Amino acid sequence: MKAPEPQDFPQDFPQDGPDEGTASGDADGDSERRLQSRSTELTARVPQLLEAMRSVGTGLELHSTLDRICETAARLVGARYAALGVVDEAGGPLSDFVTYGVDADVARRIGRRPDGHSGLLGELIRHPEPIRLADLTADPRAVGFPPHHPPMRTFLGVPIRVQGEILGNLYVTEKHDGAEFTEHDQHMMRVLATEAGLAIGNARLYEAARQRERWIDGSVAVTTALLTGEAAEPADSGEHTDDAEHAHHVDDVHHAHHVDHAHHALTVVAEQARRLAESAAGFVLLPTPEGGLEVVAVSADEPEDFIGARIPGNSPVVAQLLAGEAVYVVDPSTDPRLVSPLSARFGPAMLLPLHSDGRVLGVLVTPRAIGARPYTEAERTLATQFASQAALALMMAEAQRDRERLAVFEDRDRIARDLHDLVIQRLFAAGMTLETAQRRSDVPEVRSGVGRAVDELDVTIQEIRTAIFALQQGPAEAPSGLRTRVLREINMAAVPLGFKPGHRFVGAVDSAVGELTGKNLIAALREALSNTFRHARASRIHVTLDANAELPDGTPAVRLSVADDGVGIPEGGRRSGLRNLRRRAESLGGSSEVGPGLGENGAGTTVIWQAPL
Repeated sequence: MKAPEPQDFPQDFPQDGPDEGTASGDADGDSERRLQSRSTELTARVPQLLEAMRSVGTGLELHSTLDRICETAARLVGARYAALGVVDEAGGPLSDFVTYGVDADVARRIGRRPDGHSGLLGELIRHPEPIRLADLTADPRAVGFPPHHPPMRTFLGVPIRVQGEILGNLYVTEKHDGAEFTEHDQHMMRVLATEAGLAIGNARLYEAARQRERWIDGSVAVTTALLTGEAAEPADSGEHTDDAEHAHHVDDVHHAHHVDHAHHALTVVAEQARRLAESAAGFVLLPTPEGGLEVVAVSADEPEDFIGARIPGNSPVVAQLLAGEAVYVVDPSTDPRLVSPLSARFGPAMLLPLHSDGRVLGVLVTPRAIGARPYTEAERTLATQFASQAALALMMAEAQRDRERLAVFEDRDRIARDLHDLVIQRLFAAGMTLETAQRRSDVPEVRSGVGRAVDELDVTIQEIRTAIFALQQGPAEAPSGLRTRVLREINMAAVPLGFKPGHRFVGAVDSAVGELTGKNLIAALREALSNTFRHARASRIHVTLDANAELPDGTPAVRLSVADDGVGIPEGGRRSGLRNLRRRAESLGGSSEVGPGLGENGAGTTVIWQAPL
C-alpha cells in the first residue's frame, strides 16, 4: 500500500519550520521550541501511524475491516474504547456499528445501538469536523448513555469521508492515562480516518460484488431445483383387486406426488432466501380464501412452530403484498402494519411478493434476529430480484408439471380407447363363439363348463369397462358424491348378476364420510359384489350404507353391509378377497367381518365393512 500523498493529510497537520510573521525573537524561539517538540513527538509516532494504516488496509471483508479499524484507532491514541458507525446508503439508521473495548455481555445488556442521527455521533455526520472534548457528559450536544453503558468522559471523534461523501464516524473515549486527548491524537485520527474511508469503500465494493454473486447463484440454484427436483413417490405396496382399483390408486399417488412436489418447491425458495439474506428464518406464505396469508413453507430452527401461522386479511400489510408491493420492516414488534403473533419474535424483515406476469403467487418473508442490523438498499434490491426470479421458476415448474400431467392423461385416454375398441370387442366375440358352441354341444358337462366360461368373460368385460371409466376420470377432477359412486357400482354389478341389488342409505353419507374413507369403501363394495357374483350364486343381494354407525368403542363410523342369499363361504375356499377387505378397514382403524346372509335360516353371507368417520 502506498503512503498517503501530502494532500491526503489534513491541512492543520503540523509542519516543520518557523512560523511566519513573528513579532520578536523570543516569540520565534518559543514557536521553534514548540514545533521541535511537536516534530519530535510526531516523528516518534509516525512508525505507529504507518503500521496502523497498513493494518487498516489489510483484507477486504467489510465487518472484519471495521473491527480492525476500531482496534487500530484505540491502540493508536491509547484509548480504552473505540467505535465506528457506518452511515446507511439510503440515509436511514447506521447500517453497521462496531465497538472495541466493550465486552459481549455489556453490549448485550445495552441492547439498542446508536441510530447515528442524535447526539455527538449525529453531529459528526451533520457537521463533519473533528470533535475533541475533556468531558463529553458536559457537552450540550450529548444525549446521555443508555442503561448498563460504561462511564465515559474524554472524547475524540472524527468523520470518515471519501471524495466528499460521509461514510460514517470514528471515535475513541477514555485515554488510558486519564489525560485528555491531544491535538497530536486528533491529527493521527484524521489520517487514520482517511485511510479507513478508503478501506471501507473498497470493502463495500467487494462486499457488493460478493452479494450479487451469491444472489445470482442462489437464483440459479432455485431454478435448477424447481425444474429438476423430484419428490419421492409413495411405494405401491399391497395387492389390487382389479384394474379400476389400480387406476384410483394411481390417481391418489399422482395427487400426493403433486402436493409433495409443490411443497418441496416452496421449501427450496424459503431455504435459499434464508441463506442468501443471512436471516434467522425464511417463510413462504400463500393467500387464504379469507383474504389473508398463511405460512406453508418454512426454513427455521424450529419450523413446526410456524407452519400454519396466519396474517389476517385486515392487516394493512396484506393489501400491499397482494398488490405486488414489497414491504420492508425495521422492527416488526412495533410496526402498526403487521398483525401477527410472529412479529414479536423477529427483528428487521423483508416481505416480498412472489409475482410474475401480473400474478401474485405468494409472499416470501426473511426476518432477521431481534437487534440485528436492518437490510441495506443493495440487499433489498437483490432480494426483490431473487423473489421475482423465484416466482418465475415456480410458474415454470408448475407449467412443466402441467405438461407431464397432460402427457399422462393422453396416455390414459389411449389405453382406454384400446381397451374399448380392441380388448372388449375381442372378448365379446369370444363369448359369442362360446355361446354358439354351447348350444351345439350335446354333452352336459361341456355345456356347463362353456357356460361358466361365458359368465367369466362377462365379468371380465364388466371389469374392463369399470377400468375404462376410472381411466377417463382425471385425478384433478372433483370426485362424485359417495352416494352416486355406490349407485354406480350397484348398477354396473347388475349386468353380470342379471338383476339389480337392492340398496339403502342411512345418514348424511356424502357429507359425513371423508374422501380417503370413501375411496376405500367403494373398493370394498366392488370386492364384495365381485365375490358374490363369482362364488355365491345368489338370487338376491342387498347393500346398506349407514353413516350413523358406531364402532364397539363408541367412535362414530360408516358401515357397509353387502348381504346375499347364496351358498355361503365354502370350507377351504380362497380367502384373498376377504383379507383385502380386512386390510383396508384395519388401515383406517376399522374392521371387516362376515355373518349370516338373507336366505332361509341365515343362508348366504353378509359382509360387514366399517371404518371411523
